[in-house]
Formats: sequence, C-alpha cells, structure tokens
Amino acid sequence: MLIKPPADIPSSEITPKGVYMRRREFLGALVAVTGFGDQLTTTSKLVTTSDALTPRQAVTSYCNFYEFGSAKSDAAQNAGAFKSKPWSVAVEGLCGKPGMYTLEDVLKPHALEERVYRMRCVEGWSMVIPWDGFPLGDLLKRFQPSSNARYVEFTSVYRPQEMAGQGRRFPALLPWPYREGLRIDEAMHPLAILAAGLYGETLLNQNGAPLRLVVPWKYGFKSFKSIVRIRFVEKQPLNTWQEANADYYGFYANVNPEAPTPSYSQATERRIGEFFMRRTLMFNGYADQVSPLYAGMNLRKLY
Repeated sequence: MLIKPPADIPSSEITPKGVYMRRREFLGALVAVTGFGDQLTTTSKLVTTSDALTPRQAVTSYCNFYEFGSAKSDAAQNAGAFKSKPWSVAVEGLCGKPGMYTLEDVLKPHALEERVYRMRCVEGWSMVIPWDGFPLGDLLKRFQPSSNARYVEFTSVYRPQEMAGQGRRFPALLPWPYREGLRIDEAMHPLAILAAGLYGETLLNQNGAPLRLVVPWKYGFKSFKSIVRIRFVEKQPLNTWQEANADYYGFYANVNPEAPTPSYSQATERRIGEFFMRRTLMFNGYADQVSPLYAGMNLRKLY
C-alpha cells in the first residue's frame, strides 16, 4: 500500500510494538469488564498524525448521527435499541458482481488495519481517531465496477422504529434515507477505508455500526455510517446534505480553509478536548496524498 507519510511524524513518536500490544491487552480486559464492544484484531497500523488521540469517551459520546437526533449527545443516548446484527449490504448498478452480501461476506476476505486519522467537521470541531478497517477500494474491486462507473453512491439504513431522528416528522431532520457519494477515484484512494471498529473494538451504534466509511481529507459528513447499499453509477449522485442545504454542503466536501461556508470561516477549528483554536490544514493535513485527485479544479467553487 503506497501512502506517503506526512513529514510531521518523527520516528521517535512511532509507538513501540511492546507498548502497542500492552494497549491491546488492556482494551481486551476493558471490554471484558464493561461490555463496551467486541475486541478486534488488526494486522498493521498506520499513524498519519503526531497529534494526541481524542479520548474514547469523547469519540463515542460527541457524535453527529442525525438518524438518532440532532444534538451531539442524542446518538449515544438513543442508539441502544438499534440492531446492527444481522446485517447485509446490497451492491447494485454498473458492476459485474451485484447482489446481497452479508456482513460476514463483506469483512471475511479483508485483514483489518488500524488507521489513526484526523477527523474535521464542517461545524468547526475536530478529533483524532484510531479506526479499525481496510481500504474501501479493496472491497469495491471485488464487485468489478464497469468502465462507465464514475461514481459510487452509498445509502444508510432506514429504520424509524429504531432511530429516533428518522421518526421525527414536523419537520423531518433530513430527507431519509441518508445518501452519500464519492467519485470512483476518490473511493479507490488508499486513504479511504471501510471501518468496522475504533479503539480496538467493534463500532458502537452511535459511531455507525456495523460498517461506515472514513474519508479523512473530507468533512466528517462524508464519512458515511451504517451502510446498507453500494451502487455504482455514471452520473454524480445527489447527497442528502446537498439536497437539504446545498449552500453549506457541496458534493466534494474537501476540507479547505480557504473556502468559507456562507456564514462562517473554515480557517480554524477546535480540537475536542482543547481550549484554543488551531489552524485548519488543507485537505485536513492529507494534501500530499490526495491533491493530485483535484488537479485543475477550482476548489473554492467545487467544495
């Protein structure tokens, strides 16, 4: 996997293997005592920032997951009734192997890796999260997308009986079910992953169980949760937030400090757990890896 490491990670800051393995043992004991989630086994680790990890409690309690409600605490408070197993993903559209794939079908051929990524929300806050997953492109290639498949569209689960935010009617929080999309070359980029866990545990409901995207150079709403459908298409799909408010939420949603949203700047952000604002990095700090995807594009207009 060819991923150019950022220049801000000196070798002295790479976690020693012994410390890493003791952390795994600790997490296993923590899961056994608290029942937080099932422990996952990963085969490799990629650290893309020297910034400190955001505490697990913050990552699992401060969430935007509008299917469970619009407040940051709603997902953790309201997700208990959601059933993430059994689970299946429908694969449709311009590909050689469409069909219905169980969660086990999706995960079994892939070794999980730990990826420590920055996450930046369009609202101006950020986190650093250790995800457990595998390259999204490795999954998509299994379905043999055709040469006409220029985009891939993702659809999230729709269960208003289990997801309080979907049950709200007057007014509805968003047009359900939630939809997102990527250009096919974005989806195939090795930084884009399909995550099944974080902090060494299976994903909790509020974090997008059982499967979610993580696209670290884009604003957080592009990292799609609880996937039930993958569709290969020729034309650019209309995403849910575009439909709800296109002035704030463009299709690309690349982190760009020079492209403000209509009422506020994106030049700075607040890292959860810190008091002072920090400067927002182009492409969320992944410019060296992903900027060639957008050569010649007006990134202030095509946001």
